Amino acid sequence: MSDIRFIIIGAGLIFAGIIVLSVFGSEFDEITLQAEFSDCYEYHEDAPPTTINCEIAFYDKMIFFSFVVMLIVCGIVAMLKGIRGTWDQDVKPEDTVGPGSSFGTRDEPKDSDKTDKNV
Repeated sequence: MSDIRFIIIGAGLIFAGIIVLSVFGSEFDEITLQAEFSDCYEYHEDAPPTTINCEIAFYDKMIFFSFVVMLIVCGIVAMLKGIRGTWDQDVKPEDTVGPGSSFGTRDEPKDSDKTDKNV
């Protein structure tokens, strides 16, 4: 896989982790504050608050946070793999193009531009 693809995948994974944290992370904000007290409540818009187990809610928050951290760490690893990649070091000599390469050059004097019929 090309090195630039790893950089793009890494940036996408980091971006996805930040978006997931910002969109779905607000559900776990109040659990952090409520975990310091003995009772935890889940609030609903159309019903009174219900009592929930603080430890289970805290574990749910940690699972969500570990998923987001995994996305961001995988993105960082992919970006580092892309940045530290081999880029052009693995190009075969027969595939090189440009000055000093044998691709498309004229090796014999009889193939010079003077004998081209298209000119």
